[in-house]
Amino acid sequence: LRTLMPLFDPDSGLLTVSGMVRCSLLSPLTDMSHCLTEAPTRGVAMVPKLALDVLSCEVMRVLQLTDSFIVPINYHVPRKEFHADLSKITLLSSSSLSLPLSPSPSLPPSLSSSSLSLPPSLSSSSLSPSLPPSLSSLSLPLLLLPLPPSLPLLLPLSPSLSLPPSLPPSLPPSLPPSLPPSLPPSLPPSLPPSLSSSSLSLPLPPSPPPPSPSLSCSLSLPLPPSPPPPSLSPPSLPPSSSSLSLPLPPSPPSPGPSSKFRHLQGAVLHRDTHFTNLKGLNLTTPGECDGFCANRHRVAVPLATAGGQIAIFELSQAGKLADTGLPTIQNSVNVADFSWDPFNSHRLVVAGDDAKIRVWQVPEGGLTETLTEPETILQGHTEKIYSVKFHPLASGLLASSSYDQTVRLWNLESGDEVKALRGHQDQIFGMAWSPDGKLLATVCKDGKLRIYDPRKSAEPVQEGAGPEGHRGARVVWVCDGKYLMVSGFDSRSERTLYLHSVESLSSGAIASAPTDVSPSTLIPFYDPDTSVVILTGKGDTRVYIFEIVPEAPYFLECASFNSSEPHKGLAFLPKTECVVQEVEVARGLRLSKTSIEPVAFRVPRVRKEFFQDDVYPDTAVWWESSLTASAWLAGSDGKHQSISLKPKDMTPVSEAPKEVQVRKYLPSSHYLEEKTDEQKKDELLSAMIGKLGNMDDNPLPQESFQGVEDDEWAKYLAQIIVMGAQVVGRAFARALRQEYAASQAAAEARGRAGQQSAAASSLTGMTLQEAQQILNIATLTPEELQKNYEHLFKVNDKEVGGSFYLQSKVRFIVQFPVSSHLCASPCLLLPEMLETM
Repeated sequence: LRTLMPLFDPDSGLLTVSGMVRCSLLSPLTDMSHCLTEAPTRGVAMVPKLALDVLSCEVMRVLQLTDSFIVPINYHVPRKEFHADLSKITLLSSSSLSLPLSPSPSLPPSLSSSSLSLPPSLSSSSLSPSLPPSLSSLSLPLLLLPLPPSLPLLLPLSPSLSLPPSLPPSLPPSLPPSLPPSLPPSLPPSLPPSLSSSSLSLPLPPSPPPPSPSLSCSLSLPLPPSPPPPSLSPPSLPPSSSSLSLPLPPSPPSPGPSSKFRHLQGAVLHRDTHFTNLKGLNLTTPGECDGFCANRHRVAVPLATAGGQIAIFELSQAGKLADTGLPTIQNSVNVADFSWDPFNSHRLVVAGDDAKIRVWQVPEGGLTETLTEPETILQGHTEKIYSVKFHPLASGLLASSSYDQTVRLWNLESGDEVKALRGHQDQIFGMAWSPDGKLLATVCKDGKLRIYDPRKSAEPVQEGAGPEGHRGARVVWVCDGKYLMVSGFDSRSERTLYLHSVESLSSGAIASAPTDVSPSTLIPFYDPDTSVVILTGKGDTRVYIFEIVPEAPYFLECASFNSSEPHKGLAFLPKTECVVQEVEVARGLRLSKTSIEPVAFRVPRVRKEFFQDDVYPDTAVWWESSLTASAWLAGSDGKHQSISLKPKDMTPVSEAPKEVQVRKYLPSSHYLEEKTDEQKKDELLSAMIGKLGNMDDNPLPQESFQGVEDDEWAKYLAQIIVMGAQVVGRAFARALRQEYAASQAAAEARGRAGQQSAAASSLTGMTLQEAQQILNIATLTPEELQKNYEHLFKVNDKEVGGSFYLQSKVRFIVQFPVSSHLCASPCLLLPEMLETM
């Protein structure tokens, strides 16, 4: 046996004895609750009251020491909000209120002690005899102000508080800067002059002690709530020279900005638009490759067969692919990266492991035979090529990155290398052209983010710190080319999005947004019209969506799209392929192991019959070039034209008439309001009068009719009598005919019954009378027949020594002669007999 360790809280009167909670307010001790712990207790300690969470109604906290850890045990009162009766003024020791131990001439002797007692109305402890009696009525909750460590000061939670005009020399003269130096004077005359500026409270009668509460096993204290003290204003008080106002608690932070695309929904389109039965796909493309590429007419997918083959599928010929071989492009070496020319939907550029770039021309209507000879071969790199990117404005201008740590620019019209950009110290993860086509950004494995101006220098014009991880990265220009967004990895290999300012690239990322942990690099697609970036990785099942804004918090996360199986890539089509009637802001193609599925990203809107001009600004015609490669190299700049996506038969939602708010349900006051009988009668009478209208203004039609002569009345009466006699006569004749027809039908039925009975007698060789004699039935009624049949059937049962022959005879009689008669009279046929037969 071990000694119990008691802990007593004088404010709440709770006694904790080795995990058992008791209330000491009543005698004898009342057992409140038991808390069973998993590990044996080596020691217990009670946390000071200043550490409790009073807003959650925590009244006590105990720390339990076990062999290997410390367990906090919290005791809460189940309340929905803060109650002052649970946070009584606690007894302060010298460590919580540090006052000088020697008497001060400016303070009364009662405040020179090292402790401050509480009034009985708020604490279970007794009053200190040295405290002035006027403080015994203090009934406001207190707040610990952030004063110097030598003087924590407790003040009531009231709008204002005054301090004494003079403080002892031992007290620090400085107060927190959050306290304004102005408070109205408030002090009852009974207090000493040194406390003449303390507006604490007015005398209130002490509240009765609460009844003995009970504690639950979940460590909650269901104490009855006490009513709040009445609000009283003190009498006029003398003015005070020094006063302070308590700072209000900080307001909760306002919610951050939200994206209008936060509910963006991704949906896979109908199966008729899918490419199915794909076989032999190359699922091990390099990390710098997007996996596959597409334009508005066709899709290029790498195959796992030898020779670096690429399959071409026309989007207009969706469906199940044939099991036989398809015509492909024979690249002759493994495919490292490939891309469609944005200005020529028939030109496909493929980078291979042999440091060569092959340019292929796909015929109109798709491949009808295997292509083996490229249109052009670009040579210049000395190592394997990473990726290729077309210029956004100039036609025939291509950028490529390689293991030789260079980025080279090519003129496809002449087939020549025109620029070579240097300065990288390691593998180049990704590159991207600026929207205006002037700059080129790269992200490298050496942890650097670089910006080049290819027409001015082969060295970077800016450098900055890139992602900390070295597993891969992608870069894209956002917000009209003012920022660079990089998707990479942090030092813990967590996939993270970084945002860099182009003007101050060397200062590092200005914002970041972590996503998840996965080995594949997030491949971004940025829509400049909506500033929405869509990201996913190879082998992922989730597509992340963010809206990027040029101010904090920069990244606004939207709803993500999840697929049932991992996808190998995601490519997007031009904005003109979106269905604006469905508020579709992006359409992509999702490549899986055996299929290609179109995915539409839509914004949920109510009034879809109107054109959502806030979602669809004028979009750039980026599929048309604005200048040639030679013109751009000579120093010219171009700009894309813009078009509106609004159909001719749709009205912009900004010009649509405002909807009239129609109340679907009556307000609650309509149902809660009770009307008297007199009010109901008045409403009913008013409604009836409103329907009838004004009788004087609208006379009834019959009021304009004239009277009828007496002889005309006699003529009308005679006509009525004659017509009534005719009607009665016709009805009587109809009744006679119906009665005659019914009697004829009954006679025919009796005749058919006799014929059936005779036929049954000739069939069975037994008449109905003979059957009645065997069954011992005088009159053929269902009750007698059922009773005698059951008796004879049981008596002749073989199990009781009867005769099976007689039993079958009884059954035969019931089935044939008797049933034939009963079938002629269906009303006599019992359900039990029907089941037996």
